[in-house]
Amino acid sequence: MTETEFALQVKNAGGTLYIVGGWVRDRLMGKAPHDKDYVVVGLSKKCFEEHFPEAKLIGNAFPVFLVKIDGISCEVAFARKERKTGTGYTGFEIAADAGITIEEDLYRRDTTVNSVAMEVLTGDIIDLYGGRRDIEQKIMRPVSEHFSEDPVRALRVARQAAQLGFKVSRELIEAMRECVQELKEEPTERIIGELKKVLLSDRPSVFFQVLNRAGLLEPIFPEVYALIGKTQPVDFHPEGDAYNHTMLVIDRVAQATDNEVAVFAALVHDIGKGATPREMLPHHYNHEARGLEVLNGWNKRAKFPNQWMRAGALVIEEHMRAPLIKKPGKITALLLHLHKMASYLPPEDFCHIIEADHGHLPVYLARYDELLKVLLSIDGTMAPEGVKGKALGDWLTSQRVMACTGWLKDWNSYDKFAII
Repeated sequence: MTETEFALQVKNAGGTLYIVGGWVRDRLMGKAPHDKDYVVVGLSKKCFEEHFPEAKLIGNAFPVFLVKIDGISCEVAFARKERKTGTGYTGFEIAADAGITIEEDLYRRDTTVNSVAMEVLTGDIIDLYGGRRDIEQKIMRPVSEHFSEDPVRALRVARQAAQLGFKVSRELIEAMRECVQELKEEPTERIIGELKKVLLSDRPSVFFQVLNRAGLLEPIFPEVYALIGKTQPVDFHPEGDAYNHTMLVIDRVAQATDNEVAVFAALVHDIGKGATPREMLPHHYNHEARGLEVLNGWNKRAKFPNQWMRAGALVIEEHMRAPLIKKPGKITALLLHLHKMASYLPPEDFCHIIEADHGHLPVYLARYDELLKVLLSIDGTMAPEGVKGKALGDWLTSQRVMACTGWLKDWNSYDKFAII
């Protein structure tokens, strides 16, 4: 069934089919829109089921059906309105019946840029709350006083500001402030879900900056907030404190890779600086060890994916020494360790983080693949006869270090590291 065929059947049953939200917004922005959210107006649940017996009901709190449209299983919801009765995203009394209009449905949405609909059959744009104007002006505003009733909307605004490159209006910042108490009680998976999406944006720093403006960074991401005001030696960090440095690094990494694991690792690479004693500033001696402690403490609350934790710990431990080591033995050990950890963090993403953090790469990281190939070309089958056990491991290490030494000498020795 095509989209037009579905819309015609909805019309013949007495209803109207709309596309709402992000797809319409992106279309008005001139971007290639992706997932479509459909809303049906004018039909009861019973009537819809009679006309579309193949549709699969998946919604519990309100009717949402899976319908195959143009060969894709799409979610089709009923127009609805809500009344706040409790706390959190479940604290609503929801009405979804044939009498609810598209205007009422759009009024309950979070921001004006997301409160725009398109009637499928006519292509008419339904814009009652200034969404098209705000899309043109690239600014996000609340639709109504009901914004703060779902606290996760505050995170969604900060995330969409990062994704869309939109400014956030003063009145929306104030509405976000009202979300703080309920947001602290939200399930951690909803918060991590928003964080994961923002790590895939080009400028994830905007997410944290918007939350900080709204007074939400400290209660929701205290580990990141703790970096604010942690001064650093100006000669090495003219960009400012540990927070500004971290924001700069995550944006650089996000623009170099589409791997959210790498951007998370960049986010936490200096997380230990937030725990530096004030009397030690602007220096941050041993912040790698403190960083592991902070990361583990954060994980107890947030329950990060294992891959995030392994990648984050790797970068925390290695980001300071990786661009500085010169001894072939240490270089060999690091490259083999990165190779071993590749399933958690691809070595090229590790290099993106080091370059974003330090501004350059030493030749052995810039040409990681080439040197690793040399090291891995030596294996235990090449050992002299009778060399086994620990002796075999020692032989393999020594041969690889010798190979690394030779490779580095080909680059005018490691006293003159090539900076690439």
